[in-house]
Amino acid sequence: MAVAAGHYRLASDAGRIVLRTSRDGLAATAGHDLTIDAPRWSGDLVVKDDGAPVSLEVRVDVGALTVREGTGGLKPLTDRDRREIGVTMRRLLDTGQYPEAVFSATRFDPSGDGGAIEGEFTLHGTSRPLSLQVTPTGPGAYRATGSVVQSAYGMKPYSGFFGTLKVRDAVVLEAEVNLPAPGDA
Repeated sequence: MAVAAGHYRLASDAGRIVLRTSRDGLAATAGHDLTIDAPRWSGDLVVKDDGAPVSLEVRVDVGALTVREGTGGLKPLTDRDRREIGVTMRRLLDTGQYPEAVFSATRFDPSGDGGAIEGEFTLHGTSRPLSLQVTPTGPGAYRATGSVVQSAYGMKPYSGFFGTLKVRDAVVLEAEVNLPAPGDA
């Protein structure tokens, strides 16, 4: 994970953050596995002269989460479905009270070109440890993946049709970033 020294300002124009949900329950075939984009996010990465990362903080506007795709289900996902899911997401996330999710790295464990980043993830007013596995995808480009368990953050996963259609508690988090040129801090 060696990167040129400097302060990198990260944003959605140089990468993307995606959440992937899966359905569960007796009526799971009626629902959709969702791909949800986080179109508004920013971050700061600081790297020492020896190429080792020192700090990373990423902030995500959870009120801006957008359903990009739904797979499976009895019928295709419509624009109306996407809007309704968006309203439900904002209600479950309580975006009025908790407008941001924040990841703050506490440890970097390089391994070859990739490695792991350990940190604290704050969602819905609750902070919990989160481990991200990092792999390079090209020069200056990286992909990080992890899993967030909703109930660990005091959230009840979505449930419908009298509990027969549910969203699984674990949500997959994927981030892809192309590092911009380092800027001055």
